[in-house]
Amino acid sequence: MIIKNIKSLVQVRDNAFDWISGREMSVLPRIHDCYIQFDGDKISSFGIMDEIPPLGQEEVIDATDCLVLPTFVDSHSHIIFAETRESEFVDKIKGTSYAEIAAKGGGILNSAKKLQETSEEELFSQAMMRVDEVIGFGTGCLEIKSGYGLTTKDELKMLRVARRIGIESELTVKTTFLGAHAIPQEFKNREDYIKLVIDEMIPSVAEEGLADYIDVFCEEGFFSPEETERIVVAGKKVGLVPKIHANQLHISGGVEVGVKTGARSVDHLESMGTEQVEVLKNSSTMPTLLPGSAFFLNNSYPPARQIIDAGLPVALATDYNPGSAPAGKMSFMLSLACIKMQMTPEEALNAATINGAYAMDVLESHGSITKGKRASVIITKPIPAIDFIPYSFTGDFISTVILNGKIVFEA
Repeated sequence: MIIKNIKSLVQVRDNAFDWISGREMSVLPRIHDCYIQFDGDKISSFGIMDEIPPLGQEEVIDATDCLVLPTFVDSHSHIIFAETRESEFVDKIKGTSYAEIAAKGGGILNSAKKLQETSEEELFSQAMMRVDEVIGFGTGCLEIKSGYGLTTKDELKMLRVARRIGIESELTVKTTFLGAHAIPQEFKNREDYIKLVIDEMIPSVAEEGLADYIDVFCEEGFFSPEETERIVVAGKKVGLVPKIHANQLHISGGVEVGVKTGARSVDHLESMGTEQVEVLKNSSTMPTLLPGSAFFLNNSYPPARQIIDAGLPVALATDYNPGSAPAGKMSFMLSLACIKMQMTPEEALNAATINGAYAMDVLESHGSITKGKRASVIITKPIPAIDFIPYSFTGDFISTVILNGKIVFEA
């Protein structure tokens, strides 16, 4: 396949196998009036139109007046769930807080009850409808968490569905075990549940090879920093890399635990102080921001400007889930990043592509237009510039999505 007459080819990098941080996040390399060529599922060449190779049997797409950019990398999602929670949405409108809903058996525990009653096949069918939706929104890589099972059987069920999505769709999928998402109500002694996670769930997940990462919701009313560290250390012993839900509602200690345990990312970060920003310096942990959750819960937004100005990287992800972020549109995350977190469009694009790829550990194959990386790109409709994507915050800017060299969506 060859795409010709591209107005701008965006995120073009010869060597893109590390994150982009600090001032470098404002740099988004691109070339104009150009082409890109695929060999099977890989990018084989690109360049200006004057240097386009002779056309043979390739499928040719004319992208006159259109931009081409790498597909989005959504490094934090809970896309597998049994039912939506719009009744809780109405509770929030009436003034009930997220914590109050959780305390009376709503929230995560509500999703867990519904998921436990749903078969693996039905979970897969429901999730695939959402998968098709996010592919149409331009997502090419997706991290998928468990955490709505809260029993060994149901956590494994979720992770099997997540692995199957990676096999039966064109998405590149990484899976995360999040058994420590909440304490089920039937456990009057929280230590009993933590032991279940450590002694039964983690070994079972490892035995079936169902997860790449281990995550814990480190937050007041959920899991303490000490409990979080115990659980992720147990996961590391069987090869699971930590990712931490950190500082969503309070300064919870999750950032410190994440850095201490070598977490790939610490996610949320709505509640941050100067000390937490300092902790992240000189670490290999990606600060991952989820502005869709802050938007939906009407909470404060993560301090992206403070983090970037401190010389750090950030990634953007959707947090797609039924309770606090029921939307998987990465371009809306770009809009929120620019409008609510004072990120520039270039910073937002870097956060949603190359830095998201670092957070998912898929930099060798995704996140940039680089020879040898996966042929997974978005072709826009005719738009004036890359800035138009976050500017037009409800806009439908995508013409075509190509994953692994195959057209998977056309508007």
